[in-house]
Amino acid sequence: MAGLIVVDASVLIAHLDGTDALHERATALLDGAAGQRLAASPITLAEVLVGPVRAGRAAAAEAALRTLAIEEVPLGAGAPSRLATLRAATNLKLPDCCVLLAAQDARGALRSFDERLSAVAAELGLV
Repeated sequence: MAGLIVVDASVLIAHLDGTDALHERATALLDGAAGQRLAASPITLAEVLVGPVRAGRAAAAEAALRTLAIEEVPLGAGAPSRLATLRAATNLKLPDCCVLLAAQDARGALRSFDERLSAVAAELGLV
């Protein structure tokens, strides 16, 4: 999956919600990725869908994700121990570790509005 941009929930949630303070920034980031493949972990995609499910807008959110052609990076073999190692080493929350693992497995560049996650991604060469 070389050449991927792995996005976290902060980017996708902001893009899908026109009232989000980061909406314009998220949309610009995704527009700037035109021609590149976008991906996310299944945990990230689930996080993104929680709000729309609560609001009765799951179908619209899923359609928007399909329009973005977000590829799902599966949790591969050894994911539990690899996630535990990332969590122990970084002290990030487990969903953020899922984003890191997806970027590692996909050999992709990670994009997030979360400063801590972005800093760890930079330390790991995932930018």
